[in-house]
Amino acid sequence: MSEPIEEGNLFKKTLQEITQPFNDLMHTSRALFGLNLSYVLEGLTYFGVVGLLAIYFNNYIKLDDIKAGNMVGVLTAGITLSMLFLGATVDWIGVRKAMLYALSFMLVGRILLTIAPNLGTTGLWSSSHILAMVGILGIILGYGIYQPACYAGVKKLTTEKTAAMGYAMLYALMNLGGFLPGLISPPVRKATSILGVFWVYVALTVLGIATVYFIMTKKAVEKALADASKERNESEKEDDDELSKMTSKEKLKFYIKNFPLKDRRFLYFIFILIPVQTLFAHNWLTIPLYTSRAFNGFVQSNFEFFVNLNPILIFILTPMVAALTVKKNTYSMMIIGTFVMAVPTFILALGPTMPNLLAYLFIMTVGEAMWQPRFLQWVAEIAPKNMTGIYMGIGQFPWFLTKVVTSLYSGWFLMHYCPAPDQIPSVPMNTQLMWLIYGFIAILTPIGLFLARGWMMKGFKSKHGE
Repeated sequence: MSEPIEEGNLFKKTLQEITQPFNDLMHTSRALFGLNLSYVLEGLTYFGVVGLLAIYFNNYIKLDDIKAGNMVGVLTAGITLSMLFLGATVDWIGVRKAMLYALSFMLVGRILLTIAPNLGTTGLWSSSHILAMVGILGIILGYGIYQPACYAGVKKLTTEKTAAMGYAMLYALMNLGGFLPGLISPPVRKATSILGVFWVYVALTVLGIATVYFIMTKKAVEKALADASKERNESEKEDDDELSKMTSKEKLKFYIKNFPLKDRRFLYFIFILIPVQTLFAHNWLTIPLYTSRAFNGFVQSNFEFFVNLNPILIFILTPMVAALTVKKNTYSMMIIGTFVMAVPTFILALGPTMPNLLAYLFIMTVGEAMWQPRFLQWVAEIAPKNMTGIYMGIGQFPWFLTKVVTSLYSGWFLMHYCPAPDQIPSVPMNTQLMWLIYGFIAILTPIGLFLARGWMMKGFKSKHGE
């Protein structure tokens, strides 16, 4: 019979399990620090722009809600589609160079987006509209390379001991950047305009390029790769050596042979996530206009704060959840996490009040912190050597479909259930029904994962499964 664990020792052991992943990550390389800092700046810029984009197209390009929502969908869905085709870039040219190219594309795109309203006529397919879309294209091309490069970088620059927290921290830090527009945007917007806010984001993109160039130096990246390779097992090293000796034709055959779409379980796993992922899309397609139209007073005048509250909560909660659940089965975490994320949508169906809004944002974020980083880590780690970029791209393809589909109907729902005050003809507001429908959509994901658990767990590809 084993001796009972003393209460003090149990507390100490639990605290150590929570803090050890953080301690391990704190001792990682300068290259990973530069990557994380770049991701914070890019998160700030990306979420800052996308949160104002529908209003930008309303006010400056003079598009209606449906067309403005479509333009946001072009950006967000275009990014995910570009990952499908450009995700392999990092596999071919390396992490640092891919990040520099990506940020340069985004810099040009954001400059064009900012100057578009002042360089022509307004309206659908006007010169300003076309120039703004060219700017969106630059952002799409850049981000299609950037995100797969960052996740491939985490895979290459971490060890088995630090990988889980590395992915969680990357996701959390991006969302920290996503929260900061809620603090930066309102005073700049009130002092200047939305275009003034966009110029701030242009400057931050330049800072992001400087971060990669001066902190993630070639020497720092090479040292980090060498240090990480020392802790890899011999089979991993042999795989790396084997691929490095392949010709371009042989590499292409290898890519085709290991293409993830051949796995039916992988396909089901990523596509069943679409319903709950619609809540991500509503963060920028619906929440900005919902908070500025259905509310009065503080919420209405500071809607950016509530739009970007989810990211700061993710920043706080994700590393904590990762530390507490690092040993948990991935598939079980996906079921529980998507359920926790979907359920609070029904709270918004009770009516537009600040307590309901805050409850929705907090509970939804807890669910997101439970499953989203684990999904990204799983996709990156099942990828064969030197194929992380393309696997990240394929894994994000349903996200592309989510953005397209959600952008097609979100504007219609806003016009019919959460219309602008001056909309003609006048339509009564009924946001409760809108969110009830969205809740029924989101809950399909945990139900689908739960019903398929037997089939999915039988031969399920994962390094995390217990």
